[in-house]
Amino acid sequence: MSTEVLRCQDLCFGWRDSPVLMLESLCVAAGERVFLGGPSGSGKSSLLALIAGLVLPQEGCITVAGQDLASLSAAGRDRWRARHLGIIFQQFNLVPYLSGLDNVLLAAALSGIGRASGKERALALAERLELSEVLLARKAIELSVGQQQRVAAVRAMIAEPALLIADEPTSALDDRRRDHFMTLLLRESERQNSAVLFVSHDQRLAAHFDRHLDLPTLNGAAPCSGD
Repeated sequence: MSTEVLRCQDLCFGWRDSPVLMLESLCVAAGERVFLGGPSGSGKSSLLALIAGLVLPQEGCITVAGQDLASLSAAGRDRWRARHLGIIFQQFNLVPYLSGLDNVLLAAALSGIGRASGKERALALAERLELSEVLLARKAIELSVGQQQRVAAVRAMIAEPALLIADEPTSALDDRRRDHFMTLLLRESERQNSAVLFVSHDQRLAAHFDRHLDLPTLNGAAPCSGD
């Protein structure tokens, strides 16, 4: 039986008196590729923030790579996230005045990887994602959208995370570049045996994944009992 890398159980999360997310159960196995669909406002961003430990639920439990996130302090969750979780943001969130390589090495340092080892890993990973060393030397702001996206993917995968979260990372790409990026990303995640939770409103992408979940179907609508 596959080891679970993610388990969300009986989650309730909301802002003030407004419930945003009610989720009975969500599990992802090690190495599994899961597509999570849903329109804007269905709770996708809230769920990702919970899984990343950026916020905690009013009720329920989230375990990622064997770690109960609620048992860690905020600083502890920051350290844990850097070492065990990879995130590709919709807007990429690269530091614009740093080179692509330095953006990756910053993430490597936060995850405890030394600079020499981090650079070696980064260049090898970038090559597999079709980014040359010349491109990595450019400032992030000088790269195309597609190149920035791949730098963001290298940064997210530099520590070979147990779980890779991708939040609408293809929304700015045309169909050809989107499909090519998906091929590169999923091939590398398979090589690393990283589970992937890919969140998007674009249902055409679901065919790339082992399992397809619909968040509006999973997300109940009832007030949380907490504050």
